Amino acid sequence: MQPSVLVVEDEEAISTLLSYNLEKEGFRVSVTADGDEAMIMVKEKRPDVLVLDWMLPGLSGIEICRRLRKDNDFKNIPIIMLSARSEEDDRIRGLDSGADDYLVKPFSPTELVARIRAVFRRIRPALSEESLTFCDLWMDLSGHKVTRSGHDVHLGPTEFRLLRYLMENPGRVFSREQLLDAVWGHDIYVELRTVDVHIRRLRKALDYDDKQPDLIRTVRSAGYALEPPDTIL
Repeated sequence: MQPSVLVVEDEEAISTLLSYNLEKEGFRVSVTADGDEAMIMVKEKRPDVLVLDWMLPGLSGIEICRRLRKDNDFKNIPIIMLSARSEEDDRIRGLDSGADDYLVKPFSPTELVARIRAVFRRIRPALSEESLTFCDLWMDLSGHKVTRSGHDVHLGPTEFRLLRYLMENPGRVFSREQLLDAVWGHDIYVELRTVDVHIRRLRKALDYDDKQPDLIRTVRSAGYALEPPDTIL
């Protein structure tokens, strides 16, 4: 699963350069130049990291940081703030508003990519490792293998991507729309019930005998979450 980055930058030359370099490094990139639209896109796309300019039309980067950090659904999204402000007081203000890192313009795209990967290692380690674990599940990302309690679990490509996304975000409830965007992509039309079909296939593969408790919780009118068995009702 490619990590997703939302770039919020009103200088077109910079946003184009960042998009090119981030996509080249394997990230899925969305771009906006407006602070108000950025808040909408965060809620719709739920990016893995936010690259946020300080000065923007509409809401400022500082205000976006503050609002996201107060929202339980989005407070853990890593934020890297960009700014031409280089004074120490400005850096402190940016970090105090909720940014995880602060990069002064001009900067090299290579440095930004390195900062993003460093933030992932600190805050979202699942996105920088070669394997994922959850309860008795183990996923080898490079080998595309899954085991449960030491037994091989055979998954199709879509079920593998779906499980990976859930394992990267344990305990978080995702709607069918959010799973479609994350696993199938924004530009592909797939019916919502397709998610239910693949969840059933994934459950069948994971629960290979009667002794295996279900790890996927269905939340009525909301979606699905990966949770330990003792929290699933």
